[in-house]
Amino acid sequence: MRKVAVVGVGQTKFSSAQEKTGVELFAEAAMDAINESNLKPGDVQALFVGNVLGDFSEGQGMVQAFITDNIGAFNIPANKYDGACASASMALRDAFMLVASGYYDIVLAGGTERAATMGTPLATRTFAMFSDSRYEYPCGITFPAVFALLAHLYARKYGIPLERLKEQMAAVSVQSYRHGRFNPKAHLHKEVTIDDVLSSFMVSTPIQLHDCCPFSDGAAAVILASEERANRLTDRPVYIVGAGQASSGPLSSQQDYLPRFRAREVSAKQAYDMAGLAPSDIDICELHDCFSIASLIAAEGLGFFDFGTSGQAWQKGQADIGGRLAVNPSGGLKSKGHPIGATGGGQVYEIVRQLRGEVEPERQVDGARIGMTDTLGGDGGTICNIILKRGW
Repeated sequence: MRKVAVVGVGQTKFSSAQEKTGVELFAEAAMDAINESNLKPGDVQALFVGNVLGDFSEGQGMVQAFITDNIGAFNIPANKYDGACASASMALRDAFMLVASGYYDIVLAGGTERAATMGTPLATRTFAMFSDSRYEYPCGITFPAVFALLAHLYARKYGIPLERLKEQMAAVSVQSYRHGRFNPKAHLHKEVTIDDVLSSFMVSTPIQLHDCCPFSDGAAAVILASEERANRLTDRPVYIVGAGQASSGPLSSQQDYLPRFRAREVSAKQAYDMAGLAPSDIDICELHDCFSIASLIAAEGLGFFDFGTSGQAWQKGQADIGGRLAVNPSGGLKSKGHPIGATGGGQVYEIVRQLRGEVEPERQVDGARIGMTDTLGGDGGTICNIILKRGW
């Protein structure tokens, strides 16, 4: 396999309902990535894009073909990915493998979504399609309910009183809000206290409003290049050194493993093994914090903290900038936002800019050399992990 570098990234602001279409949003992010890479649209050999809800949010399918035309990358192969929230990460992983194999030298990958445009009732219903729509959804299993269930399982498995767990979850949300305040591309810019989180209205016990990420519109794009081409395009390449992906069935088939997600642990091991790295080597991680309990579960599944202890780690600042590792300095899904088909691309965007030292001083992780992304689709149905390393 050849070495593969990220040579350009672009991202729109993640926000509430936008007037631009999903195609236009991705074109905006893509042109930023292409220009940053010192390339022209005609240099792109293939497009891989995550998009999940285009049919519902704007009545537009097959966005990938329209994107290529919109940016001037005419007649190239273009594929769309649907892995719920992990869609863009799937697209990036496939792009990485095809460049590594020698099939392509320059690939554009990422994702676009207009989830906020749909409004809460329709977005909630369509999101629920990515659990088991025949057996889980009719029982009331929307995603707040999934993660509320996981929170109860987590508290019981590790012997944590529910009120204490809620305080630990609140610490996750407060940290994410704090980081997001300094991210100009983040959806939410507000200061929130522990008391604010604990007094917000109940969504699905014990998940409260400030434990939940917003529905967002936005797009993110990444240019991947072979090492040979990267050396001619940039003096600051960021290499993808590991990638993993795994899947699971409905919650009922995962019951013996919950609240842990077996697919995450399989996927993360693939990424660590490919990179020749361990969890202790990671300086920064953008992980999937759709709900605050998801952060605790993910950090343990990725090997950063012992099982049942990550809540304490957050409260002690060990998952913060300057701690053992920095988790979600972008603000994460909680504050940066969650345009589901674009989320994994936004995570890679953040890691690349962090490793280059290009983010705002208030949230820059000093000296970071290795970063990791973690994207979860559905209720553990698809999970992708990508490890990136600074190349200079």
